[in-house]
Amino acid sequence: MRIRDRFGISERTQVKVTRLMELALVGLLFVGVYELNPGIVVNCAVGLLVVQLPAIVERDYEVPMDAALTLWITTAAFLHALGTVGLPGMESSFYRTLPVWDDVTHALSASVVAAVAYATVRAFDEHSESISLPRKVTFAYVLAFTMAFGVAWEVLEYAITLATGVVGVDTVLTQYSVEDTLGDLVWNTVGGLLVALWGHLYLTDVVGALRERLATNSREA
Repeated sequence: MRIRDRFGISERTQVKVTRLMELALVGLLFVGVYELNPGIVVNCAVGLLVVQLPAIVERDYEVPMDAALTLWITTAAFLHALGTVGLPGMESSFYRTLPVWDDVTHALSASVVAAVAYATVRAFDEHSESISLPRKVTFAYVLAFTMAFGVAWEVLEYAITLATGVVGVDTVLTQYSVEDTLGDLVWNTVGGLLVALWGHLYLTDVVGALRERLATNSREA
């Protein structure tokens, strides 16, 4: 049973929560502009771009993105952006004052990456008769892909931190310590593990749409 079904969360409620977070992202962006904080501005702007992806994917590629999937992606983007700002009256951001915030956002963002990996590999598996991936192989692939993406992200964070330090401007991504990096990778793995175990409950429609698109492209080739 899906989480939304267990707790009785209607599609209408999910859409409302998604819209509320999108509006909040716009507000956070203005906070960054007002404070002349490039980190807040960049992270909120990227978040606003990310939350448009479900609509673009559904419109341009005919991949169904229901309210739950859209809420999933929007929540990941919103919590990350909110973590760079905090709340009025706070001396620092959530990322600096609440260590668990970083853990949650990494697990959630990693789960989105894992969902992309899962849907893609399952679509190819179902599309091609020459590909046969047992569930254990799919599980290992999704987990490995998520972990590799997490490592690449940490390298990017480190490079940006070094580059902004050399230039003398505020960084838009911060790497605090080796322990923090290792913790991030652990929580990335948790996010990937959740999707590897239960992705089939939430991504079946997406997999089917991708499979059909692959079939259409094969016929037209």
